Amino acid sequence: MATYKHNKIVCTIVVDYEGIPKLKDVYIDCGDKLTEEWISQPPCLNVQRPNQCQGYYIFLAKVEEKEKEVAVELPAPTVWIDVTDCSPVASLATNVCEYIPKLVLRAEEPLPEHRILSIEGRLDGQPFSCPSETCLLELKPTPPKGVPLEFWAYSSFGDSSPKFTARVRVTDADFGNPDAPTWFVDVRSHQWIGVPTASCADVWQIFPPVGGPPQWLSTPSHPSGLASNISYNYLAANLIRRGVVDVSACPDGGLLPDRRSPSACGLNAAQQAVTDWQNRFDELIWQVAQKTGVPAQLLKNLFARESQFWPAQVSPAGDTGLGQLTPDGADTTLLWNPSFYQAFCPLILSAETCATPYIHLEPETQELLRHALVRSVDASCADCPLGIDIDRANYSVTVFAHTLMANCHQAAQVIWNYSGKKMPEEINISYEDMWKFTLINYNAGTGCLADAFQQAFRKGERLTWENVSRYLAPACRGAIPYVNDLSR
Repeated sequence: MATYKHNKIVCTIVVDYEGIPKLKDVYIDCGDKLTEEWISQPPCLNVQRPNQCQGYYIFLAKVEEKEKEVAVELPAPTVWIDVTDCSPVASLATNVCEYIPKLVLRAEEPLPEHRILSIEGRLDGQPFSCPSETCLLELKPTPPKGVPLEFWAYSSFGDSSPKFTARVRVTDADFGNPDAPTWFVDVRSHQWIGVPTASCADVWQIFPPVGGPPQWLSTPSHPSGLASNISYNYLAANLIRRGVVDVSACPDGGLLPDRRSPSACGLNAAQQAVTDWQNRFDELIWQVAQKTGVPAQLLKNLFARESQFWPAQVSPAGDTGLGQLTPDGADTTLLWNPSFYQAFCPLILSAETCATPYIHLEPETQELLRHALVRSVDASCADCPLGIDIDRANYSVTVFAHTLMANCHQAAQVIWNYSGKKMPEEINISYEDMWKFTLINYNAGTGCLADAFQQAFRKGERLTWENVSRYLAPACRGAIPYVNDLSR
């Protein structure tokens, strides 16, 4: 670093990377006073005669090749879990087995020239050890909540994998044929590589119902399983106003005098267009469900209730898009779904800013991200066909799936906070009811869920949807028909 006047060198900065020195290195080598003067000085605009400028400039003096030792944390072995001789049923998020299967543990050693020596662990409290990279464990019928599994691997490198955990459930699937018993096998673990577990089951530490979740929480084996043909008035009116429907045979133009609702003639004329439109997102919903684990039928029900599949809808209160996202809802998404925040934030802000967790950002930065997320699901577009930016509408399907995931995390935290720090499984909350509590959180907010849950818990009520919903405050009770509608 040198002065513009007289080119007097005031300090030397040594760095071990290419490019302009980082601010922290300037502080280290030049001290606080010089660094503060350097970053606060006015820019030198006199390019022809820089010696007349005030302050300091940095220039590259020389480059030397050096060697240094860099500590690298070597990857540890890992162990994956699966089952043998079963037919995975993705639509039910379970495995159907003709016989009680075996668990398969497979260890991987990432370091070349080293190998797995053994896999060890405990299944339902009983220790086991397998002197190879593969381990087969005999299973037997379990209680409804399953049994715990802990497992790890040892390597010839001299280290071991982390201790992994799982919960395994084996239940009799009564298909009405006592001569050919069938078994459902469910495994909850981050190391599971079989059929994906039901969405949010790991978060809540709850198994879904034996044989898979109810239809409204399912994902069909093909997008065609989402098809519907419901007469949606709001959707019909929009299609009529946009000229998608031929209503020339309707003396009233297909709309009631308020121009917001279809007449009987208009609704009848619009039925095919309404059916086509409500199914146009089915394949995308199905694909997003495969990637995120959020039930496809739940996503479709959500869009039907919130917007009747019209993605350009923005309410007077600011609820936006297919699933009617609000700034508060965006806050939940960014705070409680860190992986989504890490993917979305760099689309708006610098990578350096996004390296900071959302909760630690400055309030104005958080607000900027919230509004950016709401705008990202706003498909209204004056210059687009039908007034809809279809690319933005398609993108929003993923956003709303991640928003539901964020709400399932937040709902779990509410239960944990107000139940003496117990997880839903420990207090016998069902998988289906946890989704209903999540929908309260999505629709009415965390405060509504927390207050109702706390009252039910203190009074010793069974923590079911029916019981907890009775304690929703008057301002929150709109969530009851909302949840009932989505769970039909």
